[in-house]
Amino acid sequence: MVRMSLLPMGNQRIVGMAGIGESLLLVSFCGLCTFLTGISLSAIATNGAMKGGGPYYLIGRALGPEVGVSIGLCFFLGNAVAGALYVLGAVETFLKAVPAAGIFRETITNVNVTAVGPVESPSSHDLQIYGIVVTIILCFIVFGGVKIINRVAPAFLIPVLFSLFCIFIGIFLARKDKPAIGVTGLSSETFKENWSPGYQNTNDAGVPDPEGSVYWNFHGLVGLFFPAVTGIMAGSNRSASLKDTQRSIPIGTLAATLTTTAMYLVSVLLFGALATRKKLLADRLLIATVAWPFPAIIYIGIILSTLGAALQSLTGAPRLLAAIANDEILPILNYFKVADGSEPHIATLFTAFICIGCVVIGNLDLITPTVTMFFLLCYAGVNLSCFLLDLLDAPSWRPRWKFHHWSLSLLGASLCIVIMFLISWSFTIVALALVSLIYYYVSIKGKAGDWGDGFKSAYFQLALRSLRSLGASQVHPKNWYPIPLVFCRPWGKLPENVPCHPKLADFANCMKKKGRGMSIFFSILDGDYHELAEEAKAACKQLGTYIDYKRCEGVAEIVVAPSMSEGFRGIVQTMGLGNLKPNIVVMRYPEIWRRENLTEIPATFVGIINDCIVANKAVVIVKGLDEWPNEYQRQYGTIDLYWIVRDGGLMLLLSQLLLTKESFESCKIQVFCIAEEDSDAEGLKTDVKKFLYDLRMQAEVIVITMKSWDRQVEGGSQQDESLEAFTGAQHRITRYLTEMKATAERERTPLMADGKPVVVNEQQVEKFLYTTLKLNSTILRYSRMAAVVLVSLPAPPVNHPAYFYMEYMDLLVENVPRLLMVRGYRRDVVTLFT
Repeated sequence: MVRMSLLPMGNQRIVGMAGIGESLLLVSFCGLCTFLTGISLSAIATNGAMKGGGPYYLIGRALGPEVGVSIGLCFFLGNAVAGALYVLGAVETFLKAVPAAGIFRETITNVNVTAVGPVESPSSHDLQIYGIVVTIILCFIVFGGVKIINRVAPAFLIPVLFSLFCIFIGIFLARKDKPAIGVTGLSSETFKENWSPGYQNTNDAGVPDPEGSVYWNFHGLVGLFFPAVTGIMAGSNRSASLKDTQRSIPIGTLAATLTTTAMYLVSVLLFGALATRKKLLADRLLIATVAWPFPAIIYIGIILSTLGAALQSLTGAPRLLAAIANDEILPILNYFKVADGSEPHIATLFTAFICIGCVVIGNLDLITPTVTMFFLLCYAGVNLSCFLLDLLDAPSWRPRWKFHHWSLSLLGASLCIVIMFLISWSFTIVALALVSLIYYYVSIKGKAGDWGDGFKSAYFQLALRSLRSLGASQVHPKNWYPIPLVFCRPWGKLPENVPCHPKLADFANCMKKKGRGMSIFFSILDGDYHELAEEAKAACKQLGTYIDYKRCEGVAEIVVAPSMSEGFRGIVQTMGLGNLKPNIVVMRYPEIWRRENLTEIPATFVGIINDCIVANKAVVIVKGLDEWPNEYQRQYGTIDLYWIVRDGGLMLLLSQLLLTKESFESCKIQVFCIAEEDSDAEGLKTDVKKFLYDLRMQAEVIVITMKSWDRQVEGGSQQDESLEAFTGAQHRITRYLTEMKATAERERTPLMADGKPVVVNEQQVEKFLYTTLKLNSTILRYSRMAAVVLVSLPAPPVNHPAYFYMEYMDLLVENVPRLLMVRGYRRDVVTLFT
């Protein structure tokens, strides 16, 4: 019905302007676009049950809610504006048939310079007045519901079919007895004269005028004609009312497309042989002039046809808007929600206001390109949806309609875009900008929805392909990214409603350059998996929500294990895939371990570090996490590195990543190197500076010799604090060792610690304590006011109890407010080469 409404009104002008040859090309071009779109629509519509919403439902479930809502809203606007287009067509035909009904009158006599009698066109004011009245009447019919519309539909369809019959009879019966008015009958001479194009200027009313402001060309005629082939979504728009959508939509859509395209092609040939070019352009209702048996039948047919098309638009558009609102993606559209089976009255009123606003514009030729853009965007979305689904070929993609291919859908989408630019590049840019704005608004304000869309499948396949491309070999240092494995609740000292230390998320962000990279946040629940499985799922969801709240890109994992040590050992071995396995373990330093169980925490802490070393994972332990700055707390001063052991450049890289964050961008880097007493300190400093220069890292290098380092423990205020901590650690270690020996003698067993036999070398313990004292004293001397200090993390000594190692670490971090203990792994993460 939609197609037939414009057949007598547009084709004759297209033939008059473009000639028969280009008109055939134009009709074929537009027909091919809609036919390919029909194939794509048939494939998607037969891939499962459809709810209400028509093309919005199809596009949204294929390309995601953001794209679906963006194109769906534009398609809604297209339908609403198309309603005005059809109303104006009906009113113009009525005023043409009954000139006396016009309140105003406008007469234009110039037709291609030569006067061919007065050519009268309805006044724009008449179009506005009658158009508003007709729109209101149609809205009352729509308010009656689908049953009323279905009863009224035959009253529109039967006259259309009868008027088409009269049109073609009238064309074949037309004789050459009316040459004065330009009707020659079917004539080969006329056919030859009308074969070539003859583009002209028209005024705003569409009447040929040499001084008119509108110049028509092929591009403009595409925009004028294309609305005549926009009825292919009629079936899908009422998908919720169809008994069998998987049968009705493909057969009905493609049959209508082929039938009407063939009829348009035939009508072009007949129009071209029927009348002179001047007559084709001057008489906007030429078919009524030659109709059989009299013009009134054609007027009635055109009026009822266009009113039926307008009724269809005013019926489909509110249901489309209600379907978008019912998905609850955009809260602003909640006013248009309706219950299942109810009529969308509020959406109908809103559609009527839009339609009336376009009617007030009053010019059919100005409205037509706008409608065309909205429909073409929808058709492009349908084609792209089928293209994506065909290309991905997911297991769920099993359409009953087998005659489809991704190349046809891609060609259909390309034709839609080409036609948009042919019509008007400015209108196209505005339409695309509108879709982009809606997409952006939906992505910001819309509620997240997972509809199993094709983009998710595309992301999945891209991820698999990328993972395979990375291979199993080591990543080159130039392509190395930190993938932190963040231990959220290592010591269980957070409130139960806080799934992760807030500053751990801030620190994880500091390990990414401009947010690029992935973090894995995990926590361990002690207990039986069967008993805690549901609790673990809830905790994982809570942790994921918390990560999103902290705007930290990453994933959440919760593991249930008999103990923290066993859980971590399983995670460090299995977490990740291929080269996307986490490469750095991040956790806070257990500063409260003395107040808790002295045997459990040290053993767990040392076990985690040893597991990381065996698994070849780097380790970053954060001391002073509670004082770690967030993104709004700008730090000044220095970032100090105490580079003691080779770590593959990880410590240097972390310092550079810190500088990329707003909180540390005002800081400078200092690198402290420890030199042997008899070594060339200046030479070492020069070598390190050259090394840092080649790494493109700016830092001040400070060399400390062993002699000056030893002298630091001899005096000074900062050494008093270190010595006090050193003395305390000595006493506690001695007491702990005495208790171990007493227990061994009493039970007549070897010296035991952490459940296994140990051999303690007391001189080595003293050496470790002394070395740690010197390092702590140096840090306090040079870096007490540093924004953050990075120091190499020593591996737990073999045969030393975990308690001893914790004492070493406590002495190392004593009175240092913010410190990162870093241990690299057996590979480089920075490179000198380009």
